[in-house]
Amino acid sequence: MPHISLPVDRRRFLQLLGVTGALTALPAALGTSTARAAGRTDTPPDATAATYHRVLLQHTRWSETQWDEAKGYYTDKDFGFAVVLGHAVLLTHGTYDSDLAGIDRETLKQRTLATLRHFAVSNRLTGGTQWGRKLFFDTTFQSYFILAARLLWDDLDAATRTAVDTITREQAAYTTALGTGDDPDSGDWTPNGPMGGHGGDTKLEEMGLYAQTLAPALAWAPDDARRSAWASAYGTWSRNEAGLPPADLANPARVDGVPVSDNTARNLYDTFIVENHGSFGPHYQEELWRTSGRNAAHFLAAGRPLPEVLTAQPNAQPLWRTLLGVMSDAGEPLMPMVNDREHLYGRDVIPLAFLAQVAGDRAAARAEEELAARLEAYQKYPPEYRLAKFSGEPKYEPEARAELAISYLLHVWAAAAGRHVRPLSRAELFDRAAGVTDFGTGPGLVSHQTPAAWAGVVTKPGFVKFAWQPAHDDWLFRLSGGTPMFLPATSGKVASRTVRLYESVRDGFDGSATVLRLGTGFAGYTTLPTGAVVYATDGTAAGEGHLEVHNLTMPGVAGLDGARSYRFEEGSATVRAKDTAPAAGSGRVDELTFAATSVRHVRMLGVRPDPTYGYSLYAVEVRAGADGPDLARGRAATASSSDTGKGPALAVDGDAVSRWAVSRADRTRADSWWAVDLGSVQEIDGVTLRWEAAAGRAYRLQGSADGDHWDDLVSWPTPAVSSRGGWLDVDGRAGFVVRGGEHPLAVYDDTIVLADGPAASLVVEGFPGASAASLRALVRKSAPTADGDAVRAALTDGHLSLFNLSASPVTTHVRVEQTGARRAVFEGTQTVTRDGIAYEAALDAAAACLLAPRLTLVPLSGKALPTGLRVQVLDGATVRLSGPSCRLRVEAQGHGAAPYPHDDLALGRNVFPTSPLPAGMSDPAAAVDGDPRTAWTPGPDGRLVVDLGTERAPRTVEAEWNHGDAPAAQVELSRDGITYESAGHMAGHGRTRRLTPTGTARYVAFKVAGTARPGTRLVRLSVR
Repeated sequence: MPHISLPVDRRRFLQLLGVTGALTALPAALGTSTARAAGRTDTPPDATAATYHRVLLQHTRWSETQWDEAKGYYTDKDFGFAVVLGHAVLLTHGTYDSDLAGIDRETLKQRTLATLRHFAVSNRLTGGTQWGRKLFFDTTFQSYFILAARLLWDDLDAATRTAVDTITREQAAYTTALGTGDDPDSGDWTPNGPMGGHGGDTKLEEMGLYAQTLAPALAWAPDDARRSAWASAYGTWSRNEAGLPPADLANPARVDGVPVSDNTARNLYDTFIVENHGSFGPHYQEELWRTSGRNAAHFLAAGRPLPEVLTAQPNAQPLWRTLLGVMSDAGEPLMPMVNDREHLYGRDVIPLAFLAQVAGDRAAARAEEELAARLEAYQKYPPEYRLAKFSGEPKYEPEARAELAISYLLHVWAAAAGRHVRPLSRAELFDRAAGVTDFGTGPGLVSHQTPAAWAGVVTKPGFVKFAWQPAHDDWLFRLSGGTPMFLPATSGKVASRTVRLYESVRDGFDGSATVLRLGTGFAGYTTLPTGAVVYATDGTAAGEGHLEVHNLTMPGVAGLDGARSYRFEEGSATVRAKDTAPAAGSGRVDELTFAATSVRHVRMLGVRPDPTYGYSLYAVEVRAGADGPDLARGRAATASSSDTGKGPALAVDGDAVSRWAVSRADRTRADSWWAVDLGSVQEIDGVTLRWEAAAGRAYRLQGSADGDHWDDLVSWPTPAVSSRGGWLDVDGRAGFVVRGGEHPLAVYDDTIVLADGPAASLVVEGFPGASAASLRALVRKSAPTADGDAVRAALTDGHLSLFNLSASPVTTHVRVEQTGARRAVFEGTQTVTRDGIAYEAALDAAAACLLAPRLTLVPLSGKALPTGLRVQVLDGATVRLSGPSCRLRVEAQGHGAAPYPHDDLALGRNVFPTSPLPAGMSDPAAAVDGDPRTAWTPGPDGRLVVDLGTERAPRTVEAEWNHGDAPAAQVELSRDGITYESAGHMAGHGRTRRLTPTGTARYVAFKVAGTARPGTRLVRLSVR
């Protein structure tokens, strides 16, 4: 099993890691690679490691809550005993500070050793019955436990050492004996054999865990006769973790001596994204490097070389690229779907530490520094000292401690190896991460990362939203799980999804244009290269333009200073954080008063439900005067829907524990209602609503004389902001311009509603970091207008967004006002008007487009361009003019005229092999990046595959080499990336060779025969 050698003297490395002792003097039964650790007081090797050390010390105050005094060890509940790894690091590294830890060093040491002794013999692999051997998830904590024992080896008695060694070896034997089968103790957890799986629930995590159970034995038991079988199983599981057959079959590179093309599993979508729990989960995509970090710690602590697969994981680079595409400013990926893994800072450290300190990735190093910079502020936020809060499972807390300890050790390793990874700057990070991707209808995600913001479209059922995070600030807008964004609810049923991407290499700019056809109407979204977004709707539900704001008191984290400020046309408002108020979802009592009015019927009409459970009321009490009787008690009640056994009458039965609740199907319905008939017309002036946990986030209380015609009595809550000025500045971090709406925009506590009223047409422009002055100026500018009723338009940062919010194709004129004599013109046909242009738009049904200004026309006569001048822009370098004569200058956008959009189907597409690359081959993406300064070196018998994204009918394949002595090459076509057929050999002379294939294909392979002469490189591979 080939390894990567550490560029550091082993004795020096063991000294730095805290491992000492004469290896040859160890008992033979424990193996010659056994290492012993002694307590030391070294200095953390860098500032980030020093942060980890302080955080571990402070976290010890939480870990001591896991101590069971009666039993004499740390609890096994939720694997609390795994705190021993953090203890072991503190006992062997850095200066121990009892004031920070809340416990003296000697007591901590004795408790840790007692826990190691107990759990070493209570493990199932040593004859115990309490824990262990069970792959999911005992073995993860077993890995931490073994590492802790090794760090404290000198302090363990012989029996405990023997037990730890037995656990290490026999776990590997147990896993290997399973072959590719399931662990019978782990319920329905399965890697699905060697084939894996990707839809809904990736098997990347499961395969990684199988490998993880083998790593400790490979590190600590090199003398075992069974080692070769363990190594083979470890390699198979590890290499297949990120398996994707079309990519793997195209990769002859060897990892630990085995070709990547031998992989069998498919654990990824073909757009390099993974799902878990039914949706895209960045936390689980990071699992590839989380298990790698755990495994690496054993090899490094044992002073043994790393298996090659740890730093040459097949397809790891494009998976990391996907995560960079949703990266926040805090080093944690944004999570627009899965809602139980966000802001788990303590658990997000180890993937970044591994990528940065072991793999040497500069982007990961920046992300790790950003996360570390927020870690202490996060830890101080209630519940204080914890490392995994806001979401997740109880076992994540001891796990976070263990992984922070491992991350510290990875920094020690990097220092021992003399490695220092220079992080990218924040600007460099987001420049590198910038790009736009449609991950497909399966994952249901369009992601657009720019230097100024992240934006996305989510169409996965239950998570449907138009997401936006200005400045990549993961503490600005709430965007995970069922939290709505722009659309009033995430429960919309997507009947159709039309997406058009714009990519820099092909179109000259990055952007996207999407229209969703929902059961209640149409909504569209464009994302711009500036970070701005445009939302357009024909009115899908009440409360359009819904966004929720994080508002916390977390000193040290930008924006979380205890309040959010809003500026709008009529003034400003500040909303204080409610950190100490009951959490959303707890029971609430609303006491509503209003001017006395005579009604017979009273109704609660929902506006915004609890995002999980909708609306549920224990009681509704109606009175005339504060001391008056409850006029609703025992009266007839009705509702829009009811859950089984929770009918509307239960809200007026006088029983404090019975309640009405909406039906399960209607939990996400915003306008659910409950009503009571008072029996006759009564004068009332107050209503009390006693909510269950499913407390309505917003609603209107209405009265009626006949039960048919309703008038608003009062709304809840009272908005902090209600403005008809058409713009809103959110804390100086985001700005909105609202056009075409008939309702005011409002802010209720930490919820923004840009159309506070019933469903209505709306266009919203969102700007990252816009000032109040700029927003005020923007709202005063005229917006584009379309002749067609179904078309919405916006001119935002110079880009024209057009939406057809109908089920039929539309051809219409769009009038775009422009000031001055110059006229910016867009791809397509337009006519110059006195005050701008009239653009001729042709839009497919339920579709949108985003048009960048391709050219600018400047009159040379000093006068305005003549009205009626017809301008046809064919591309970014070609324009046709007709109509009145005039003299003008045509200016290109940016750095010069370029014929965007290009028709090359291969430009910017995914290319295989991905990573690692075969010997002698450079990155094949250089052949399709549109940059003549980059090129692909094929190496011996080099073969690259271009994924066109969808099945096409290529008519020309063209290869441009860096010199005329080009090697022979052939083209192969495939529909599935598995089976290929030859399309023929490239023909021609000189630097450029061509082939005219027949048939259809999604994958186009380009194969070089033999070994080209030194220095031969492919500058461009085009498919048209």
